[in-house]
Amino acid sequence: MHRFTGFPSAGMDFYEDLEADNSKVFWTAHKKVYDESVLAPMKALTDELTEEFGAAKIFRPYRDVRFSKDKSPYKTAQGAVVRAAPGVGWYVQISAAGLFVGGGFYQGSPGQLTLLRATIDDDVRGPELAAILGRLTDEGFVIGGEKLKTKPKGYSADHPRIDLLRHKSLTCGKEFGAPDWLDTPHTEREVRTAWQSIRPLIEWLAAVVGGGPS
Repeated sequence: MHRFTGFPSAGMDFYEDLEADNSKVFWTAHKKVYDESVLAPMKALTDELTEEFGAAKIFRPYRDVRFSKDKSPYKTAQGAVVRAAPGVGWYVQISAAGLFVGGGFYQGSPGQLTLLRATIDDDVRGPELAAILGRLTDEGFVIGGEKLKTKPKGYSADHPRIDLLRHKSLTCGKEFGAPDWLDTPHTEREVRTAWQSIRPLIEWLAAVVGGGPS
């Protein structure tokens, strides 16, 4: 296992150039940069986090263009996820914009969404989630996820947690950009600390939609 030493600036430069020329010709000519300055550091980072959080899945760099109007063949970011339950997990990404760290409930079945909304509606468990999200917001995380424009069926528009009930997915994330420490081992500490902050949300979501203990 290679030790993580940071994300080199060459990786961000690679993605900036890929955004301008998303072609097989460019990719083939610069694949060594991707392998050495993007993929290898991401593997090393997630390996160092495995003991505490679990094994990561590093996403393939190729886009699925079968049903997309955008036929660009390559993703313009490298992401990795550690799954805690179906649809739930921690996330880390490097791109031209720098480092992004997050986590949450990214996608799930209709049954999972029904369970999530029923638990948000609960007068004990619902406020638990609201408090967790409040603490994350105070720490600089941005709460996101796909939301309905109107109230979900079966819930009142004046529900005290109607904004949470509108969520079809529920995530939080923090943009770190490209600080001076990004190309140093200190990045691992920042990602670890962020994932530790997110853990209460991951555990709450996993217990609800993953069938774990509540």
